[in-house]
Amino acid sequence: MQLLNTIHKRKSATITAIIILLLLLMIFFFGLKYLDPPIESGIAVNFGTSNVGSGNIQPTEPVKTQPVPQVTEQEEVVEEEVEDSAPEDSPAEDVITAETEESIRIKKAEAERLKAKAEADKKAKAEAEAERQAKAEAERIKKEQQDKKRKLDELMGGIKNSEGSTSGGEGDDNVGGDKGSENGDPNADGYYGNGGSGGGGDYQLGSRRPISKPKPEYDCNEEGLVIVTIEVDRAGKVIKATPGTKGSTNNAACLLTRAKEAALKTTWQADSNAGSKQIGIIKYRFSLSN
Repeated sequence: MQLLNTIHKRKSATITAIIILLLLLMIFFFGLKYLDPPIESGIAVNFGTSNVGSGNIQPTEPVKTQPVPQVTEQEEVVEEEVEDSAPEDSPAEDVITAETEESIRIKKAEAERLKAKAEADKKAKAEAEAERQAKAEAERIKKEQQDKKRKLDELMGGIKNSEGSTSGGEGDDNVGGDKGSENGDPNADGYYGNGGSGGGGDYQLGSRRPISKPKPEYDCNEEGLVIVTIEVDRAGKVIKATPGTKGSTNNAACLLTRAKEAALKTTWQADSNAGSKQIGIIKYRFSLSN
């Protein structure tokens, strides 16, 4: 047979036959089964031509229907009792309650606002009063300082401009008076020059006056102006002195040392309102006596 002339064809035919056989068996045993239709359910109804009838014989011709007397049903009038229902609460009461709560809330808010405003006004008044008192105190202190300065200026001016007594004085002339220099030393014996032994010095520290003004020792063969920059604390103590500030005319070491020593020994008027370090200057004029 030409179809099965090789071993491969025979093997393929065998496998195909086995597969077809298996499929047929599966369809036979596991395939869809036929189900009988369900039995019809219901009640057999007799044939007839009217809704009423009597007897056990099925007529072959239509039967005349006897008239059925109509029974008039009397309608019963049922009186419905109207129950007196209690009147429902009017919504006006709810509205009044809501309005009352709202008005209470508004009143509370208004009271809190007025209270806060009163506290703010009170605080503002207190701050304004404190500021006014501070200004008044500052004005008072300023006025006192101005009065003190004016009195001091008047005193110093009166001494400088005073003609003094013509019956006394000091000097080597025959004319009455106090011979010497305003920058000199009242204990010095010389009457000429610009004030030997260092001079009294010019003291500048704002409105604060010097309390003690020690004079520098003058043992130098130099003369000139030495300006010392000082730093003073609130108690009036000189805590730092730097000689040779701009404006000095002689920066000899001897003069600078003597000026610094004198400046550190100087004490000033105490001022609790001053800064921790107030800066000022002291001018020392050194001049060799003629």
